[in-house]
Amino acid sequence: MPDFKLQQSQRAQLSAQQILSSQLLQLPLLNLEQRIYDELQENPLLELIEEKNESVDETGEQSGDDGDDGDGEGMFDSVDRFEARDEKRPEKNEQPKESQEGVLHFTVDTTPKENFIQAIQQDSFEERMLRDLSLREEIGSTELLIASEILGNLDDDGYLQDGLDIVADGLLTNHGVDVEPRDIQRVLHIIQRMDPPGIAVASLRERLLVQLELNQAASGSGGAAIIAKKLLDSYFDDFLNNRYEKIIKRMQIRPEQLEAAIKEIAALDPHPFVVYQDTGDYIMPDFIVTYENGRLTAALNDRSNLSVQVSDAYRDVLKNRKIPRGDKQFVRQKLNRAKEFASAIEQRRHTLLSVIDALMQFQYEFFVSGPSMLVPLGMKDVAEKSGFDLSTISRAVNGKYVQTRFGTFELKYFFSGGTTTDEGEELSTKIVKQYLQEMVSAEDSKKPLSDDRLAQMLEEKGIRIARRTVAKYREQMQIPVARLRKKIF
Repeated sequence: MPDFKLQQSQRAQLSAQQILSSQLLQLPLLNLEQRIYDELQENPLLELIEEKNESVDETGEQSGDDGDDGDGEGMFDSVDRFEARDEKRPEKNEQPKESQEGVLHFTVDTTPKENFIQAIQQDSFEERMLRDLSLREEIGSTELLIASEILGNLDDDGYLQDGLDIVADGLLTNHGVDVEPRDIQRVLHIIQRMDPPGIAVASLRERLLVQLELNQAASGSGGAAIIAKKLLDSYFDDFLNNRYEKIIKRMQIRPEQLEAAIKEIAALDPHPFVVYQDTGDYIMPDFIVTYENGRLTAALNDRSNLSVQVSDAYRDVLKNRKIPRGDKQFVRQKLNRAKEFASAIEQRRHTLLSVIDALMQFQYEFFVSGPSMLVPLGMKDVAEKSGFDLSTISRAVNGKYVQTRFGTFELKYFFSGGTTTDEGEELSTKIVKQYLQEMVSAEDSKKPLSDDRLAQMLEEKGIRIARRTVAKYREQMQIPVARLRKKIF
């Protein structure tokens, strides 16, 4: 007899509404507009409406035109907000009180802003990569979803700093797709070897090894290439620190062989992602934050007045008994889809406003005084403040921008670790790195500053960090060690 076994397990099941909301949340403004147009073409029960101008004043009361559809109710629910009467930032875990700071004033501005850059629609780097991937026979719809999630998690230099579990979590949350780590690894391996090579790797060493591997496959494995690979594999730290005599002795090679290997490595590209970033794509801010007369205001940029509602034109079809059952079923399906889509659009706005609300409270001094006042902040803090889960915050800030009087910043910019100064104030690692960059830029090229000296100079500014921490930040900024800077300059 066959052996039957009962097994009980728990799996997350996401509704179609949750998946749609997650998909719309991650879209930048221009892509959202295109998605709305596409949905209007496919669903006759959706129609465009003029977005009403809603705002929340300092009393927390909502104002604006009353709409016919109640799906957007609660989108601008009252939250604690504050207004600047001085330039003191609220405590990180303390809800600002009106008696202390006043209110943050939120409006949904539906008129085009003259100071918004009118973006030109072009294929993004991610879109180009996905298009190239779709032409491969071994790539199906699931692999394309995996690739999209990987590409969406790249940092500014094209590195994939987060682990594969973050990619898997994003696939499950945003698309309802549960995949094995080996499936993600297989797609990742393909992306890393596409053009430009070395994208989505975890380190500079891995990037150079990938590029070297592809060069060897294209032109054959010469002696210099073999030595270069061994150099990167086993002596990468010595190579970065220019310990050439040590390398020659340990690898038992001649100086001219090492020189040839270094030429092979020097021909590689440590920053392939930069070339593909600035290709004419313009930034369209999702928010504009202003500070006037002691008042901090955030406006959501609905520049094109695009919003949707369920049309009443087809509702009578469901009540008409003369209409064939098949037609009624079609209308019923489209009606449900229209309701889900309209609700997802409103949920996206509510989520984005909640995120910018939290960011303005945590980074108040940044918006008032400038980037030098950036404080350490984790996505977990914003998740707890806004009431959303961590994955939702991650999707909400990815590819979204806010325009301030100090420039336009991606929302990701506001998240960083931190250190504590001698005065007990928390300082963002971004500010520490900025100080390091300024010090290195101003140094004497004949006598570049060592990590010890950089640590001393930071200490003079009241920032006490170890030399190894300085070295860590320097490496993250792709700044060579002192001896290499001397040779380069």
